[in-house]
This record gives sequence, C-alpha cells and structure tokens, in this order.
Amino acid sequence: MGESNRRSRWWALAALSLSFLVVGLDTYVLNTALPTLSAKLGASTSQLQWITDSYILATAALLLPAGKLGDRIGRKKTLMAGLALFGAASVITSLVHTTGELIAMRAVMGAGAAIITPLTMSVLPVMFPADADRRRAVAITTICTMLGMPAGPLLAGWMLTHFAWGSVFLINGPLAALSLIGVAALVPESSDPAVPRLDWAGALLSAAGLTGVIYGIIEQPSHGWTRQVVLALGGGVVLLCGFVYGQARSGSPLIDLRLFASRGFTWGSAAFAVVSFAMTGLLFVLTPYLQIVRGADAQLTGIRLLPMIGAMLASAAVIEKSAARLGVRLVICAGMLICCAGLALLLLAGPDSGYGTVALALAVFGIGLGLSLPLSADAVLATLPPSQAGAGSALNRALQRIAVSLAPAVLGSVLASAYRGSLGRAHAAAAYRAYTHGMHLTALVSIAVLAVTALLVAAFLPGRRNGERLPADGLEESTDPADSLL
Repeated sequence: MGESNRRSRWWALAALSLSFLVVGLDTYVLNTALPTLSAKLGASTSQLQWITDSYILATAALLLPAGKLGDRIGRKKTLMAGLALFGAASVITSLVHTTGELIAMRAVMGAGAAIITPLTMSVLPVMFPADADRRRAVAITTICTMLGMPAGPLLAGWMLTHFAWGSVFLINGPLAALSLIGVAALVPESSDPAVPRLDWAGALLSAAGLTGVIYGIIEQPSHGWTRQVVLALGGGVVLLCGFVYGQARSGSPLIDLRLFASRGFTWGSAAFAVVSFAMTGLLFVLTPYLQIVRGADAQLTGIRLLPMIGAMLASAAVIEKSAARLGVRLVICAGMLICCAGLALLLLAGPDSGYGTVALALAVFGIGLGLSLPLSADAVLATLPPSQAGAGSALNRALQRIAVSLAPAVLGSVLASAYRGSLGRAHAAAAYRAYTHGMHLTALVSIAVLAVTALLVAAFLPGRRNGERLPADGLEESTDPADSLL
C-alpha cells in the first residue's frame, strides 16, 4: 500500500473519530444542561427523565437494525445519512420552545446516533485489515468517545453562561458536518448484499417492549401502581419475552443468542453495562446537587466534575500493566469495587458540605471507572471469534445503551420517591435535605448493583492474562468471510 493511501486512511479515521466525539459530547452536554432546561422550560422530573430516555431508548432500539441495514445497502452511505440526521436534528432541537418538542427531537437525535455508532465501527475492519492497525484505530475512536466527558460539561457550562439554552444543541451541528465531509471524501464504501433480510418484526418487538418497561418505571413513582403503569410494565415484559423467543427461531435474527453461551461475552457485557449504568446514574443525580443544592452555575459544575475525569484517565493509562500482572478479571472486579467506594464516600456529602467531599468521591469513582470500563469492553472483544466481532460488538453496545437508558429511569424514580417521602416543610433547607437524602439512596442502589455484579464477574468471567484469548465456549466460526465485517 502506498504512503499516500496509508495517510488517507488515518485522515479518514480522524473523520470517523469525530463522529464518535460528537455522539459522546452530546450525552455529557445534556447532563450538565438538565437543571437549566428544567428552569427554562418548567420541565417536571418525569419530563427531564424523558428528555434523556427518549434519546437513549431510540438509540438502543435502532442500534441493531441500523447495523444490518448498513451491511446491506452500504456502510458509508448509511453512516453519512446518520450524521446528516443527527446534525440536522441537533440544529432543529436548538430552536424548539416546549418540553414535548424537545423530547421528540431528542428521539430523532437518538435515531441518528443509532446509525452512527455501529456503522463507524463496521467500516474499521475494511479500512484497517491488519490486526495492529485495526487495534490502534479502535483505541483512537475509544479515546475520542471518552473526550466528551470532560469537554461536554465545560463546553455546556460556558454556553449556558453566555448564550440561550438552545445553544448547547448547536454544538453538534458543525462537528457532524465536518465528520460528514470527511467520511464522504475519505472513507471507502463497503457492503455485503448476502446479509439476510432485516428482521422488522424483531425490531418492532424490542422497541415496543423497551418503551413499555421504561415508561412504567418512570411513571410509577408519580402515579403509583395504576392500570396504565401495570399494563406498560407487564406488556413491555411480554413483548421482550416474545422478542427473545422469536430471535431463537428466526432465520435472520437481529441478535445471535448463541453469543450468550460464552461466559466471557455474557459477564464482560454485564460488567460493561453495569458500570455504564452507575456512571450515568451518578451524573444524573449529582449535577442537580451541585447546581441547585450547592449553588454552582453550569460552567462551575463542569469544572467540579474534573476530578472524576482526571482520575479515570490516569487509571486507564495503567490498565495494560495491571491486567498483565494481575489478570483482567481481577482488575475489572477491583475497579467495580473501587466505584462502590467512591459512591460510599458520596454518602458523606450533605446539603451544607464543602466541595472536598464530593471531589474525593468523584476521584475514587473515576479510578474505578478507568480500571473497569475499558477492560470489560476488551473482555467481550477477546471472547468473540473473528466472524462474530462486529455483530457481537453491536450487541454489547446495545446492552450498554439499555443499561444507560434505565439509569435515569430507575435511579430517578428512587430519587423522586425519596424526595417526596422526606420533604417535611416547604422551604429551601428542607428541600435540599430531601434531595440529598434521595441522592444517598440512589448511591446505595448503585453500590448494591455494582457489588453484586462484581461478585458474579469474579465467579463466572473466565480468567485470563492480558494478551490471552478467552474461550469461545462453543461458538462456531462462520465460514463466510464477509461475517468478519459485520
């Protein structure tokens, strides 16, 4: 391969990495902006949850169908469509005036993100067929995704301090446009017409089931166990069971259920999803605490999240040596337990506490995050046979998205119930104490989920040293070479 072609591949990777950055940036921008949106639009707690969940739910529901559609009609053109949709929807979102309009447009943005995420990953094996180059490319895109965490709060804080609230969504437009131009000019087209037809029935069942379950979780604290809530939860569970049943018997399923026969895939995915759940839930409840209870503006809130970011990047820098010395399973479990310790420190933060307690809790949580999140993703990838690398990665990302969508719903419901239960008098001091009490309960829920999952991962995730391949537990290799690009 000529030197010019080699350079163009890495410039193309820059365009693809930008697509990851814009999706990651949007998530953390929104977390910082939620209290401002509540004040400017008069949004209730349930509506704030739907501003977050409409986006993540749309992403989770469409992630697998989008990946298969791109394989059939062309990965490059489908990725370009996703970037165009995401960028245009972001600009329109900045112009809306009501909470309902914002929720609807966030769902459209989620649909664009559902196209971007799997299609960006699926073109990497085409552009970088050599193992070393592909690993380097995946590492770069992962770093770009993580850059959204420190950049999002700081950028959103500055925008909200100096401009109208809609400006936080305008950030996505220029970034998506730059990525779109780079993909159009530099990324080669690839497709696999032999991919089976899309399972539309499965896609509809999974989307409807998730919507019912999450709707019920959000509405139950406000309305109790009404017929509407029970029907939403029960109907969602039934639809998801029907989805799993149909996938096991479909000739062209959205997901290959045989992947779950691998302990490495199952428990690596579980760790990845649960850590993502805890991180999303922490940001969801801590941002209002910093802004409303402690009086920080949006920009200062972004700055006060930096201890978690710095600690996460520092611990992520040493995971390769840690994994080589101690083994991936031990490091993942240790990271999850360190996350528990960080959340436990958060229990010491009260309505009148200084920032030092929160900073220490964030730093400890960030250390655990940097140790557990990248290695749990690596544990999944190491388990997958080459023919299932793309499809398995998409399924893993879909599971993470489901966990991320549940975090604001579950923990927000716990927060709302605890807030109403402990609010005795209608004045600011009582409200602040009530919110802090609710934040403590959400931390305890996350600690329990993390600790139980860490024990299960320690028991069932196959042990390995860095560089060793996890057993595939009976997964058969496909003889179709095109499968390796899915």
